[in-house]
Amino acid sequence: MSAFIHNFLNIDVMYRSRIILLMGLKNTVLLALASLVFASLLGLFLAVLRELRNRPLNLLIIAYVDLFRALPTIVLFMIVYYMTPYFSMNPPIFWSAVITLSLNGAAYFEEIFRAGIESISKGQTEASRSLGLTYWQTMRHVILPQAVRVVLPPATSNSLELVKTTVLASVISMPELMYKAQQAYGLMANPTPLITAALIFLVMLWPFVRLTSYLERRMG
Repeated sequence: MSAFIHNFLNIDVMYRSRIILLMGLKNTVLLALASLVFASLLGLFLAVLRELRNRPLNLLIIAYVDLFRALPTIVLFMIVYYMTPYFSMNPPIFWSAVITLSLNGAAYFEEIFRAGIESISKGQTEASRSLGLTYWQTMRHVILPQAVRVVLPPATSNSLELVKTTVLASVISMPELMYKAQQAYGLMANPTPLITAALIFLVMLWPFVRLTSYLERRMG
């Protein structure tokens, strides 16, 4: 038992690795927040566009959603990071990771928001248009406020998955929490930093797991 504690729950190693892990945690939080904002906004925009019922536009959106839902995220990280320089773009690692997570997350958010929009009676759209509201005014003032109740539980769950996916950014050497934990592991020749990082994720994300369950019960 003492050998297990020394190798995986070593308090001294936890303390000595605290600075490097906190740096990784900061980068993870910033990456998650930026990606969630861009992914949710892009997903909402695509869902609203899809309700215009323009066939060519819808085919493009469907192709985008299918492509990014089917493509493994770790592969997408490498494509974005290694291909963008060939298009005269060379974003920093952080923004390459944000672009990747945003593109991937938006595909899932689009489906969530679309389902929420389509759950609202078409009669409300027709009534709004008959009152003189434009399509965008109808969406903003009538449809989307009602769709919130439907989309909140799955959107929260999808946000949680996106945050967990940030660990894959280590494939392009993004210094997020797990990448820094691996660095600390190499420096200290002890896997305790990896366990510490896992515990940090658990403490950080467990409340959102409970929140998702609560929303599903309350709004389901």
